[in-house]
Formats: sequence, structure tokens, C-alpha cells
Amino acid sequence: MTALWISIAAVLGIALGFVVAIIIANQKASKSKNSATKIIENAYAEAKTAKKEALLEAKEEIHQLKEKADAEISERRNEIMKAENRILQREENITKKEETIDKKVESLEEEQKNLQEKIIQLNKEKEETIQLNNNIAKELEKVAGMTKEDAKKLLIAKFEDEAKRDAAIIIRDIEQKAKDEADKKSKEIITLAVQKYAAEQTSEVTVTVVPLPNDDMKGRIIGREGRNIRAIENATGVDLIIDDTPEAVVLSSFDPVRREVARMALEKLIMDGRIHPGRIEDIVDKAQKDVDASIKEAGENAIFDANIIGIHPELVKILGRLKYRTSYGQNVLKHSLEVCHIAGMLAAEIGADVKIAKRGGLLHDIGKALDHETEGTHIKIGVDLAKKYKENSAVIHCIEAHHGDVEFKSIEAVLVQAADAISSSRPGARRESLENYIKRLQQLEEIANAFKGVEKSYAIQAGREIRILVKPEEVDDAKLVFLAKDIAKKIEEEMDYPGQIKVNVIRESRSTEYAK
Repeated sequence: MTALWISIAAVLGIALGFVVAIIIANQKASKSKNSATKIIENAYAEAKTAKKEALLEAKEEIHQLKEKADAEISERRNEIMKAENRILQREENITKKEETIDKKVESLEEEQKNLQEKIIQLNKEKEETIQLNNNIAKELEKVAGMTKEDAKKLLIAKFEDEAKRDAAIIIRDIEQKAKDEADKKSKEIITLAVQKYAAEQTSEVTVTVVPLPNDDMKGRIIGREGRNIRAIENATGVDLIIDDTPEAVVLSSFDPVRREVARMALEKLIMDGRIHPGRIEDIVDKAQKDVDASIKEAGENAIFDANIIGIHPELVKILGRLKYRTSYGQNVLKHSLEVCHIAGMLAAEIGADVKIAKRGGLLHDIGKALDHETEGTHIKIGVDLAKKYKENSAVIHCIEAHHGDVEFKSIEAVLVQAADAISSSRPGARRESLENYIKRLQQLEEIANAFKGVEKSYAIQAGREIRILVKPEEVDDAKLVFLAKDIAKKIEEEMDYPGQIKVNVIRESRSTEYAK
């Protein structure tokens, strides 16, 4: 029973709770509805307010844009008006210019018309002048007895003679002044250089005649059936000439070193007395070694005396060979040393490169050491040797230019040439055969006599000066300068000579009368 009531009470409680819950839910729903209605009303009111504000802002922005557009339109309108004004101004200027151009065109047309009339008048006057000149020329030709071309040639020739005479006078004055100053200065420099280097006479000749103690020695040198003389010639490469010359044997060879070896060997054989093929070979070998040592020593002494360093050892040996080489009787090694010292002194006096001048002077004739063995001039051989042993290009140029075969490119090359001339041309330095001496004098006079206007010529001062007398009626004072230059140039082209030759042209006028 109790359980039933409890169950009923529970059911009623549940039902009551459900009803209460429904009532509460309805109340909440009603409140929510009212709240939603208020929210909607508030939102509508806010939207209406925002709409009004947005409209106001849009109207304000539209008003501002309108004002800005009006300002821009006004500004553009002003610019357009200014542009229109400028265009109108330009049109006015163009119109004025057109009017001015039209006036100028009219003026130019008038001037052109006047010019054409003047040209016609000038052409007419020109024709009349030409005709008048032709008439005058014909009259002059009749009076003068020559054509217009002849008169023109005569006038041109006259002007040429006058111009040459004036030029010769100017050249002579300038040259005389330059010569006076140059002679004075050069004499001072050369005198000082020569004074500092006063070398002994160098006219040394390689010995080619071997003296014998007696004529019986000739037979021993020849040997049985000539075997000894053949052995000497084969070993040395030198010809032995045994003739009627008493107590002497002549050695003949194009190579001075071979000749020296043969001389030394023959002298040792004569002193030793034992002359046979085996002994000859031993003595020649020893003589060859002695000469080689002498050559090396001579080269080393030369560079020591010259105070020059850095020369290739092979070039030093070749330099030493010049000890046995002569030129016109002058020992070439001593000549090279003399040129070295003189060139160095000249360079020091004028401020040139002393080292280059001395080195070029010492090596300038190096080619003569091998000119008996190698084809070509001693200049070409010397240049090739210097290049082979890496000599300075300035030194090579000194070797190449010391005879004037190429154009001078440095003052040192000129100094080497001058020193070479000083060394070879000083009194007693060289000698030459009488035949060559006479030939040179004759050739000098023949060259001078070949020129037009030369009356006589005399080679004097051992061929170092030629004095030329000209015909005064054919050569005037102005032509003397040109004649002397032409003769000097001809001598340079056709002759070989040491030093320099002075060309002295003399014009002399004489008037002779007799008192009766």
C-alpha cells in the first residue's frame, strides 16, 4: 500500500514537475520574444540613423568634388585661352616674317638682275682686255724679238738666279757663323780629349818575315824532298815562301792568327834545331795554345784598360784576336782601345752616356777579327756578333753607324764615329802603300775636275784637303757654296778614305793692264 502511494506520489511529482517546466519555458519564450523585438527595433533605429549620416557624407563629398571639378575646368579654360593667345601671336609674327621675306625676295631679284647686267658688262670688258693684251703682247714680241714663252722663261730664270744667289748668301752667312762657333767648341772638346789620352804610335804591322841565323837553315826548313815545309804548311795553314832573300823566310796567309802561330812555331823550331814532321806538329800545337792564351789575355787586358764589365767571355776572346789584326798598318786592338777612351772623354765633355760611348768604341771594329773567315763587311759581322752575345741595342747601333752606313739615332754613335776618325787620322797612326796613296790623290782631282766651271784642282795635305780653282766668269760667289757641297757629296759617294777631306773652293778675279 505504502509502495503504491509512493508510486502515485512519484507520478504526480513528475507530472507536476513537467507542468512547472512547461510554464517556466513559456515564460522564458515570452521574455525572449520581447527581447528580440526590442533588439530589432533598436537595430532599425540605428540603421535609420546610419543611413541619414551616410547620405549627409555623400552629399558633402559630392559638393567637394563639384567644387574641385569647377576649379580644374576654370584652370583648363585659362590655359586654353593663353594657348589661343600664343597661337594668335605666332600667326601675327609669321605673317610679319612672310611680309619681310617677300620684300627680301624682291630685293634679291632686283640685285640678281643688276649682277647679271654687271657680269655681262664685265665679260665684255674682259674680252676687250684680252684682245688688248694680245695686241700688246704681239707688239712687244715684235719690239723685243722673242715670243711670250721665251720672255716668261727668261724672267723665271732671272728670278731663279736671284733667289739662288740670295739663298746662297744667307746659307753662307749662317754656315759661317755655325762653323765658327762649332769649330771653336769642337776644337776645345777634341783637344781636351786627345790631351787626356796621349797614346803611343800604333802603326804596328804583324811580322810576316822570320829571320834566319844563316842560309843553311833554309835547307833544313825545306827538308828532304820538301817534307818539312809541307808539314809546316799543313799544320799551320800558312804558305812559306823561301826565295833568294838572304837569311829570311816569308810567311803568307790571309788569316793573321794563323800567320802568328806559324811565326812562333818557326822561331821555336829554329831555336830548337830539330826540324822534322813529328817535331813540327808538337811545336805547332804548343804555339797554337800560346797564341790562344795570348788572345784571351789580350782581350781581358783590353776590357780591364777600358774599365768595362759585363762583356760575354766569347766576345772577349774575339776582341783579343784584334791584337794580330792591322788596318793600314794600325793595330786594330790598340785602335779600338784608343777610340774607346776618346769617345768616353768626348761623351763626358758634352754630357752624353759615357758607358755606352766607351763600350761602342771598344767593340766598333770587332767584326775585323773574323772578316777573313766570315762573308760580309766588318760592320755586318760586328753587328751580328753583338746581337749574338746580347749586347745593348745602343752599343749595336754604335757599331752599325760608325762608318755612316745608317742614319745616326744617338749622340753616342756620332761620338764613336768622331773618335774613330780622330784615332785613324792622327799623324803616324796609319800608313798605306805608295800606289794606293797616289791613286787616291788622282781620284780626288778627277772628281773635282769633272764639275763644270772648275779650272784646276790640287790634292794637298796627304789627300786630306783638295783645293779647287774655278773660272770666275762661269762660277760666281753665290754658286761657290753649292759647288763645294756637290763636290763633297761626290767624294763621299765614290771614295773610301780614313778621317775626312776638306773641300776648299777658290774664286779669284784678276785684271791686268800694261803701262806704256
